[in-house]
Amino acid sequence: MATLILICGLPGSGKTTKAKQLELEQSALRLTPDEWIRPLYGAHPPREVLDAARDPVEGVMWLVAARALSLNVNVILDFGFWSQEEREDFRARAAALGAGSEVCFLDVPHQELLRRLAARNAALPEDAFHVSETDLTEWFRVFEPPTRAELTPRVP
Repeated sequence: MATLILICGLPGSGKTTKAKQLELEQSALRLTPDEWIRPLYGAHPPREVLDAARDPVEGVMWLVAARALSLNVNVILDFGFWSQEEREDFRARAAALGAGSEVCFLDVPHQELLRRLAARNAALPEDAFHVSETDLTEWFRVFEPPTRAELTPRVP
């Protein structure tokens, strides 16, 4: 049975690093939106373009993920999954395909996120976009950490 792994956390929490690690350990297909947005929209798209691109890119990624899960291939979605509603939606989608699911939460305190973000922005990697301290602080306020129950792996 294939498993859908949802990488949950804010920018700077280490989501993509963890997703890459799990990709190798689990022989999984890893889907990271920033890696698709850059070739489609350029290296430094304006924030409004970046924000507008995310939903369509993630939508196409889900189509790829669903096909992979139906072929019994593990999939890692490196989307952030900031709300319980979004996490539950994707877990239900996986279950409908006969796949299990789990949430991998990278729980990093706000001050540490700000420190990591400053370091990342100072030497921005090719596969990442600039995130302002103001944006991160606002996102920290709206982020819904997963509950203990959400962190329990599910089988269909």
